Amino acid sequence: MRSAAALLVDCLATQGCDRIFTVPGESFLSVLDALPDHPEIEVVTCRQEGGVAFMACADGAMNAAGSGRPGVAFVTRGPGATNASIGVHVAHQDSQPMILFVGDVARGMQGREGFQEVDFPAFFAPVCKWAAKIDDPARIPEYVARAYAVAMNGRPGPVVLALPEDMLVDEVPASLAPRPFVTRTAQAVCPDAMAALFDLIADAASPVAIIGGAGWNAKARENFQTFAERIGLPVATAFRRQDAIAPDSPVYAGNLGYGPNPGLVERIRNADLIIAVGARLGEATTDGYTIPTLEHPGQTLVHIHPDPEELGRVYRTDLALCCGVDEFAECAALWEDSAVIPFDAGAEAHAEWLAWSTPQASGATMDLGLCVAAMREVLPDDTMICNGAGNFAGWWHRHWHYRAYPGQLAPTCGAMGYGVPAAVAAALRYPERTVVAVAGDGDFLMNGQELATAAQHGANLIVVVVDNGAYGTIRMHQEREYPGRVSATVLANPDFAMLGAAYGALSAKVTTTEEFIAALEEARGRTGIRLIHALTDLERIAASGATISGLRARAKG
Repeated sequence: MRSAAALLVDCLATQGCDRIFTVPGESFLSVLDALPDHPEIEVVTCRQEGGVAFMACADGAMNAAGSGRPGVAFVTRGPGATNASIGVHVAHQDSQPMILFVGDVARGMQGREGFQEVDFPAFFAPVCKWAAKIDDPARIPEYVARAYAVAMNGRPGPVVLALPEDMLVDEVPASLAPRPFVTRTAQAVCPDAMAALFDLIADAASPVAIIGGAGWNAKARENFQTFAERIGLPVATAFRRQDAIAPDSPVYAGNLGYGPNPGLVERIRNADLIIAVGARLGEATTDGYTIPTLEHPGQTLVHIHPDPEELGRVYRTDLALCCGVDEFAECAALWEDSAVIPFDAGAEAHAEWLAWSTPQASGATMDLGLCVAAMREVLPDDTMICNGAGNFAGWWHRHWHYRAYPGQLAPTCGAMGYGVPAAVAAALRYPERTVVAVAGDGDFLMNGQELATAAQHGANLIVVVVDNGAYGTIRMHQEREYPGRVSATVLANPDFAMLGAAYGALSAKVTTTEEFIAALEEARGRTGIRLIHALTDLERIAASGATISGLRARAKG
């Protein structure tokens, strides 16, 4: 006989789990006791469950580029699980594979509002693919195998499994073995649908593709780029999916989302054929379902997605292909159709994006556009950029070239506090690569405590804290809607350089572009945690060029 917890950990090892993120809790002590018997599974001890879940989400996002295995997290009941729910929500909206295990109250205590009790299947159901509770230890192999299958297949996403603490200490026969290694189900392309797609391309005058999202991986990236370059198809990336195609591809047209190139927006509005691959065409990517519009008169929409429930769900879809995006991309790269005459639009769109992404001096003492340009010059091509939410990220979205794959970890659902935990996960997953966390002042303090996790586990990362003394995004909207009436958006910040030093970081406070570049040069040559506290002027509120004074002047007419 052995404990149910030991069986659970055996099941995770069989599924290839090599890293678990956790804040320990007494509700799953038996799992913690079983983990040392599996040294192939690294245990990353974090400082807050929100950081735990963000790290697991980011780990799943990186794995999705190759193996497709989910990130794995363990948290305790009640406060631990509710703290972790933000990461589950991000994984759900970002279509990233993740499994969250929650230590639960004992079975005999359930239904009485026991200590920290929550009905976890009901609580998590709206923000994950599957939420369940394992009451019978004999079914652990079944539940774990199903969790992996659900997290990886179709539209990838999070799974939550509650583990009553008394169930985990139950004994099960040693002969009860894990189920075999679960693989992602192949979803082949319908040949007739592919023929119909190429007929549409042959008839099109101004096609455009929008890519990135569910199931996108290295195979999809390589093959779709081959296909698009062969026919000169302009390729835009969905919101925060900028690493879905190499930025030096001659058909890359830039990214959609907040603050896109106006020329790209017009290109999509004027397109007669839109090919969406992997993207959900969500609110952020489509600017509130306006680019394209829901009915898109005069435009033909082809939607390729691995989940049938996404096809035709929001947009009128003229041709739907339910298949793996990597399978589709490979098929498209190999498909021959002499009727398709290569377009010039891809090269034109790429030239427009190059001009848009090249920063011009703004006259600011701390010019973030020029800072990003310096990072492009100084840091290697395999650099991974991790950010949370806020206007600060706009400068990197516009000016950074995401050459690496995976090279961008950023929440499409706009969750603050993601960047630092994601960077810790990236530094552990890719210790040979340069990892940069970019955070606003408000964003950083939502999960900056995970620098302690980075220090404890020997992670190498650079942190750039962009400090304008405000919740900048909200302030921008506030000035637009209620100009001059500032309420709740001003921040009194600590000295982030001193805070970084307290975590053992090489820290620098910079107030000019030149000081930023010098600090970056020094950081590049060092290891461990390096933090640059960049003080910026709130007046320049967005990478689009918007200013506080300009917003107020516009309101006055």
